[in-house]
Amino acid sequence: MTVPVRSLHFADAREAEDLAAFLARLIHYDRAAAVRLQAWAGALAVFGRPPSFEVLAIRTARLGDPAELDATVSAGELLECIGAEDGAEFTVPAAVTGPPWAGVLPPRGGWREISGLPEVNTMRGAVAAAVAEFRTRDEQLPAERRTRAERDRIGREIWARTVAGTGLPLRAVHAAQSLGFLRPGVPVALLSAGGWLRLRTPFGSIAVRTSGIGGLSVTPTRLG
Repeated sequence: MTVPVRSLHFADAREAEDLAAFLARLIHYDRAAAVRLQAWAGALAVFGRPPSFEVLAIRTARLGDPAELDATVSAGELLECIGAEDGAEFTVPAAVTGPPWAGVLPPRGGWREISGLPEVNTMRGAVAAAVAEFRTRDEQLPAERRTRAERDRIGREIWARTVAGTGLPLRAVHAAQSLGFLRPGVPVALLSAGGWLRLRTPFGSIAVRTSGIGGLSVTPTRLG
């Protein structure tokens, strides 16, 4: 038996706190952010797309009761609902018209691990070096070229670089760090499936499409 699709219950207060922190970070980058929710059995997956990074961010939470749900809602309204119920059972906000990305999620299964991913501190160092490079190059631009378009071009060039030949763009690592997923000393893994790469950590995942739409699922999916 499942609980009503408009009501979910976290396994404990920590799950609520962690998900709330994730939602707050998404809203920091986009106050009008939407998230897609998928619940199955005792798990809830929340998918978001921070516009600054052009990646898909995934945060999961354990539920205290079995539930089935697939809906796209306002991230801000969801955060308010979680806070209003003091981290226990909360009402899922009304569905909204989802952005295009919400209809194309990573595949349910078929993930395989890819070797060659550097350890966390190395990747965090690469992000810091990239940020410093951007600032230096921005400062060196002559006044007539210091435009939004030129800064965007430099940013795209830097963040499109791949990590240690794995194919994972540096912007995915930057997103993982900015969203609180890439913390010092945590285990990380790089997975591949159906035209997607996924950087997985204990605190959440960052997924990026690497080719077309082949192998993608637009039906409810579960990340293993």
